Amino acid sequence: MQEGIFICCMEERELLPHLFRTEYQKIVSVLCYLFGIEHIAVAEDIVSDTFLAATESWSARGIPDNPTAWLYTVAKNKTKNWLKRNTFFQQKLMVDLQHNMQEGEEIEIDLSEQNITDSQLAMIFAVCHPSIPTESQIALALNLLCGFGVQEIADAYLTNKEVIYKRISRAKEKLKEADIKIQQPTLTEINDRLETVLKTLYLLFSEGYYSTSSNTVLRKDLCVEAMRLNYMLVEYPHTNKPIVKALLALMCFHASRFDARLNDTGGVILYDDQDATRWNRELIERGQYFLNEAAATPTVTKYHLEAAIAYWHTHKADSGEKWENILDLYNHLLVLEYSPIAALNRTFALAKVKGKQQAITEAEKLRLTDNYFYHSLLGNLYTDIDDDQALQHYQTALQLAHSPTDKALMEKNIDQLNQQRNN
Repeated sequence: MQEGIFICCMEERELLPHLFRTEYQKIVSVLCYLFGIEHIAVAEDIVSDTFLAATESWSARGIPDNPTAWLYTVAKNKTKNWLKRNTFFQQKLMVDLQHNMQEGEEIEIDLSEQNITDSQLAMIFAVCHPSIPTESQIALALNLLCGFGVQEIADAYLTNKEVIYKRISRAKEKLKEADIKIQQPTLTEINDRLETVLKTLYLLFSEGYYSTSSNTVLRKDLCVEAMRLNYMLVEYPHTNKPIVKALLALMCFHASRFDARLNDTGGVILYDDQDATRWNRELIERGQYFLNEAAATPTVTKYHLEAAIAYWHTHKADSGEKWENILDLYNHLLVLEYSPIAALNRTFALAKVKGKQQAITEAEKLRLTDNYFYHSLLGNLYTDIDDDQALQHYQTALQLAHSPTDKALMEKNIDQLNQQRNN
């Protein structure tokens, strides 16, 4: 009997965090969609109380047969009870919703799959309002749309929770001050804000894929949430555009290699050393599908080019065609939208096509002397050409590294280089 209780408790400990991650933001979005942006705190309180009730009830009575339905029912009841206690708010809400309700009739709390999707779509366009700074948009999106707590977001950004709390609070205040409505975006709003929405999702995915956080579960969850929201845009007719599909293709290609990038102890496995059998073929095929769909336009965006680069990285064979295509795509990307990191990544492809010496010359022109990746790459390029220079760059990279994973990788490179020099 005690063993059964222990197993039940274990299931609850695993299930509740999972449901909190997947369902919290859905219910909050629906309630914000119903109440309005100025009542985010009310929506969050109701949903938090719902999960608290689940913790207490499931610990005493066990997990219900349909935990999600249980949460939805309790959330609806708590919302109705809150409205009854706040008759003034209920009357105002009915006026705002233009409901001609009979006496005793209750406002419907619609937690259907379609309304959840509609609510989250409305929320993401509200969150990505141009009045909110980008870093605050991402923090608010992580919190409201992805269900991440303040401490989790702080861990991902290697900062303290007070900084993240201020970003989220300021973003909410901006939405209230500007009286932003949570509603289905108009075609004009879609055209005006889609680029910002995609940039937020791109940065959200990048934070998961390239994050310096040592919390690998959070990293994967960030990528999954970015892909889920991106797919939601693909499913919505007015945002089902080639640029949206290009970004989803990019995410699929990168996510396909996620498991191959880390070893069993959480250490980084560099691209040349990855086991291609661990790449997710289904995600690669999905990426190819969305990239082909994205090609149905004469307009080429950075997401098209980056997706194409990521596509060629799913070809393990080190063929000349592969790296020449990657180099050509980077050349086009830098003309379209220059960034020092893209230029740095280009030098790796340049080394494959033209040799290390030419790549070193191009890399050193960038002078990204405070950048960890700059010194890590130069350490790799100088190896076997000038090992003293390689060692110096690896040691500088070690000093600049933030995460234990990056530090461990540089220490490994330094040890290997010292062994090579001593032999």
